[in-house]
Amino acid sequence: MKMEYILFDDCYMATVEVAYELRKATDYLIGSTCEIMEYGMPYDIIGKHLLGNVNYKAITEGFYSFYSNYVLPYGTISVTKCSEMDELVAIMRDINQRFTFDEALLGTLQKLDGYNPVKFFDCGDYAAKLCQDPDLLNQFNKQLERAVPYKQYTEYYYSMGLPSPGTAKIHTFSGITISDPSIHPATITAKTETSWYKATH
Repeated sequence: MKMEYILFDDCYMATVEVAYELRKATDYLIGSTCEIMEYGMPYDIIGKHLLGNVNYKAITEGFYSFYSNYVLPYGTISVTKCSEMDELVAIMRDINQRFTFDEALLGTLQKLDGYNPVKFFDCGDYAAKLCQDPDLLNQFNKQLERAVPYKQYTEYYYSMGLPSPGTAKIHTFSGITISDPSIHPATITAKTETSWYKATH
């Protein structure tokens, strides 16, 4: 039975790899691109929006309203519409066939974790620095907005892996991450085994 949504009260689950893998299992995915504080999802605020006629926009807004005023004011959340992932894959495949990422730009990408090397990069920022065709990039960005219709983020994100105070600024945020450019030893082989990678390369 296909689910209406899956909510991940866990870290690093708002990824293109996860969304594409689960596209036939659920209509929507709700999750974070980064680490979630120990408090987790603020169910006392967003719970009412998860029942009945689900209000995805209100879920992201409720999450933001809580974490922007929390003692540790760090958090990201997004909603992915899984039915849009196939078209996103098709455009990314076109981009990958025409362009190769310049690894000299790796350090300029928006990272969203505390790993060294980085595992999770902002998908929109990666596409912007990979695709040199403005029209094709515009096509990708419009599809990305359809795939991730709702998102919220605080100015900084937190990671236990980052140097004290454990935070980094978010300069750009598309609501979903990608591991394609990662050179982390644990990711180099694993990423090529995902359905996303196989479908886009």
